[in-house]
Amino acid sequence: MAIRSTSTIDAGGPIRRFPLGARALTLALIAAAGVVSARYLGLDLAGLWPRDAGWNLGGDLLGAAVHPAFGYENEVPPGTPAFPWRILGALWRTVLFAAGAMSLALPLGLLLSVLASDRFWQLRRRSGGSPAARIVQVAVRILIALMRSLHELLWAVLFLAALGLNSAAAVVSIAIPFAGTLAKVGSEMIDETSKSPAAALQDSGAGRWAALLVGVLPAALPELLSYAFYRFECAIRSAAVLGFFGYPTIGLYVAQSFENYQLREVWAYLYALIALVVLVEAWSRGVRRRLS
Repeated sequence: MAIRSTSTIDAGGPIRRFPLGARALTLALIAAAGVVSARYLGLDLAGLWPRDAGWNLGGDLLGAAVHPAFGYENEVPPGTPAFPWRILGALWRTVLFAAGAMSLALPLGLLLSVLASDRFWQLRRRSGGSPAARIVQVAVRILIALMRSLHELLWAVLFLAALGLNSAAAVVSIAIPFAGTLAKVGSEMIDETSKSPAAALQDSGAGRWAALLVGVLPAALPELLSYAFYRFECAIRSAAVLGFFGYPTIGLYVAQSFENYQLREVWAYLYALIALVVLVEAWSRGVRRRLS
C-alpha cells in the first residue's frame, strides 16, 4: 500500500500535509546516486587508513598543534621581520584582499539583486513598464548564474593564467562569484518584503525608484547587510586560500612552512587565521544585533 501523505500540527497553526511518497522517492534516488558514485569511483574506506608515513606525519602535525611556534623554526636571512610581525602582516594583507573584493562585490551584487528581483519589475509595471523588461530580468539572472557557476579558485586560475600574479586579479577572482551570490540571495530577500509600503507610495504618486528606495530596500536592508557580513568572513577565508597560488596572504606562509616541514609555524599561522575569523564574526554579530 502506497504511503500518500502525513500530517503535522504546529502549535496554534493549521494542519500541514507532506507527501511522504515524494520524499521517500527523493531520498531513495539520492541514496542510489551515492551507491553508484561510490562504485564508479572505487571508494574504499581502507583508503582512509594512513600508511606508515601518514602516521608519522599525522603524529608530528598533531604534536605541533599543541606547541605552535612563537618564532622561526630555522634561521632566516638578515632583515627578515620578526615572526609575530610576519603573522600580523600576512593577516593584514589577507583582510585587504577580502575588503577589496567585497568593495566590488557589494555594489555590483546590490544592483544585480534589484534587477533580478520580481519586486522591482512589478513596480515598473505599475508605473508603465515596457515589454523588454522581462528580457532584461532574464538576462540579468543568466549573468548572475554565470558569475556563480565558477568557484573563486577557478576564477583565480583563469586570471592568473591571463594576467599573471597581481593583486587586481586576486581581488576580481573573489569579487565575481561573491557578487553573483549576493545578487542571487539579495533578489530573494527583496522579493520577500511586503508589497504594501511600495504600493501605497505608488498609489500616492511616487515613482518606481522612490517606491523601491523608500518602500522596499529599507525592509530588506538589515538582512542584506547581515548576509554581506557573512560573505566578508567567507572572503577572508578565500583570500587566505589564494596564498597557495602565490599571493601574499597568510595561505602563502602556511604553504611554505608546510613544504619545509615547519609544522609548528604552520599551526601558528592557522591559529592566527582562526583568531581573525572569530574576531570578524564577533564584530559582525554585534553590528547585526544593532541593525535588528
